[in-house]
Amino acid sequence: MRVSSPLRFAILGLILLSACAEEGSDSSEPAGSPEAAVRALLTEVPLIDGHNDVPWQYRKRVENHLARLDLATDLRNLDPPMHTDIPRLRQGGVGAQFWSVYIPVTLGGPGAVRATLEQIDMTKRFVERYSDTFELAMTRADIERIHRAGKIGSLIGMEGGHSIENSLAALRQLYAAGARYMTITHSKNTDWADSATDEPEHNGLTRFGREIIGEMNRLGMLVDISHVSPKTMHDVLEVTEAPVIFSHSSARGVTDHPRNVPDDVLARLKQTDGVVMVTFVPGYISEGAHRHREEREEEQKRLEALTPDDDDAVQAALTEWDEQNPEPAATLSHVADHIDHIKRTAGIERVGLGGDYDGITTVPVGLEDVSKYPDLLLELKRRGYSDDDLRAVIGKNLLRVLGRVEEVARRLRSERPASDALIEELDGPRRSEDSR
Repeated sequence: MRVSSPLRFAILGLILLSACAEEGSDSSEPAGSPEAAVRALLTEVPLIDGHNDVPWQYRKRVENHLARLDLATDLRNLDPPMHTDIPRLRQGGVGAQFWSVYIPVTLGGPGAVRATLEQIDMTKRFVERYSDTFELAMTRADIERIHRAGKIGSLIGMEGGHSIENSLAALRQLYAAGARYMTITHSKNTDWADSATDEPEHNGLTRFGREIIGEMNRLGMLVDISHVSPKTMHDVLEVTEAPVIFSHSSARGVTDHPRNVPDDVLARLKQTDGVVMVTFVPGYISEGAHRHREEREEEQKRLEALTPDDDDAVQAALTEWDEQNPEPAATLSHVADHIDHIKRTAGIERVGLGGDYDGITTVPVGLEDVSKYPDLLLELKRRGYSDDDLRAVIGKNLLRVLGRVEEVARRLRSERPASDALIEELDGPRRSEDSR
């Protein structure tokens, strides 16, 4: 029997409020209150987060032994605590999550594809284990269907182009395995694109990098330009035939961190469609936290130069420096400031959320874990955001982009075959792995 939309939303609301009550949240918001209005929106539109590193936590903490980390329990008491578990996902009203199958850049080169496949396997296994909560999502329609069923759509995102070992064939097979976005670089350059946090090497995208973007468009894989240099951002926007995303970035016009999105890129994003999924990383959202981290890095370099062969002395001195120079707190309000800036500069249609939970060691005050998304939405509501604005931020913007990416892929697959280009053919001999 097909359930009518109003009844379906009512049922989902009861599910969500029941879950919140079980986790100790206040499920007794008076009718018509801002809290009740936000809860209603979360039953109507799936809250889609662009980046969460739980798969890496499985690898780092328990070497991918599934039974040793139980997401169904409260994981705040681990050492260090985790930001994510099922009770808090429910409390936060999360409707769909891109799980990052991150591997460090040090695992680039031979073995990167294997490590990425292991992380994809890990994600699929915990989704299957907790099948009463999660369901694997591959498309926009999957996200919407899974949300209607009261579950959390689980998508897979690759964080860093080093994951594909310079192989279009590997890119295609990782897509077939479930990856639905790829971040073009991570903290270091790839052989075909410049990172935001490395010395420029290619002046943006190489010819092979442009071929990768074209193949991602043909596949229907979201092109993620978090982590890349501004020149790479512009190059991607020049060649892509589908909208792009920033899975976890914020606004450089608010915090001058190289990982954030400059205003001229926001202006182009407005013209080409796309979404900036605003992140919660303290150093990216608070200018004070950003400056503090830069100063700490300089102090560490100074100490290492003074005692190059004594790591213990460096660490002891750095610990003393930390005690004397506490990091300024980032807050939920800072995150809202970034959302305000992107809205003013590029429009509400460009805003999404990408917390980077469990990929960061510190969190903003007020956004301590995945249960806190409603608090951010309440802050936006207090700032005058309409319900339609909130629907856009919660998930409608990402759903729009994903739908458009799928449309472009259908067209391109009918127009051209898979690319069999090799990096050596387009870019010439590669630098050796030893020189990275």
